[in-house]
Amino acid sequence: MTRKEIEERKFRPAREEAGDAAKQAGTPQTQSAAYRLAFQDTEFLLREDLRPVRFQLELLKPQLLMDEAQIESTFVFYGSARIPEPDQVQARIDAANTPELKRIAENLGRKARYYEEARKLARIAAQYPVNAAGCRHFVVCSGGGPSIMEAANRGAQDVGQTTIGMNIVLPHEQAPNRFVTPELSFQFHYFALRKMHFLLRARALAVFPGGFGTFDEMFELLTLIQTGKMKPIPILLYGRDFWNRVVDFEALADEGVISHKDLELLTWVESAEEGWAAVQRFYEDSDAPDC
Repeated sequence: MTRKEIEERKFRPAREEAGDAAKQAGTPQTQSAAYRLAFQDTEFLLREDLRPVRFQLELLKPQLLMDEAQIESTFVFYGSARIPEPDQVQARIDAANTPELKRIAENLGRKARYYEEARKLARIAAQYPVNAAGCRHFVVCSGGGPSIMEAANRGAQDVGQTTIGMNIVLPHEQAPNRFVTPELSFQFHYFALRKMHFLLRARALAVFPGGFGTFDEMFELLTLIQTGKMKPIPILLYGRDFWNRVVDFEALADEGVISHKDLELLTWVESAEEGWAAVQRFYEDSDAPDC
């Protein structure tokens, strides 16, 4: 008896069974939806009472693929899907055909420098060395969309590194940006599972000016750390003028609904270099773990 014989699979793989099932003769019985293998029956998987299974699949698929890619930790980027890259600013202002649209284009244009800062920060993070076990750390991860998300994925691609995009199905067209590594381009149905994957491997996070989605993601992270559900990680907040205008963090503490110590969870930065230095300081006494 050899080791190979002991370790050999005794049951036929599901892939082979699925192939054989597809070759079956067409009869009223085999053509009925009831006869389909459960894991090949899309209509069955989309039933309302299969939601727990879909939750599990959406959690498991990205997890397995990132494990196989030896991604041990990520550097996550949050931010607006509307901020243009610098060389598009004037064209957007010129295309505005009402005073209100022009005002909005100018406001977004003033934030265009954050596209470049996100891209530069991603370049730096993406060059973090692979460890002795072959695991990758601080792999750049974004929501996979345009603007700040695109800048992050683009920065990683600039230096020839793989980069993750976690897209979400929306009623309007939402395709991954072209800089996401195809093998690490994921699509989610559930916002909750997408946000969970953002944080499962996150070891640093950069938040740029953004709207409802950015607020939702950032405040969920702050709540997880504040309540002890998640260990602290560096949270870099870019755009002090923007954030202080739209959120009065000090007022929250003054009103007593959070403590002043909670404000220490945020690290205010403006440049890529400043942001990476803050991450280095946070981890200066620890090494990246092995796989």
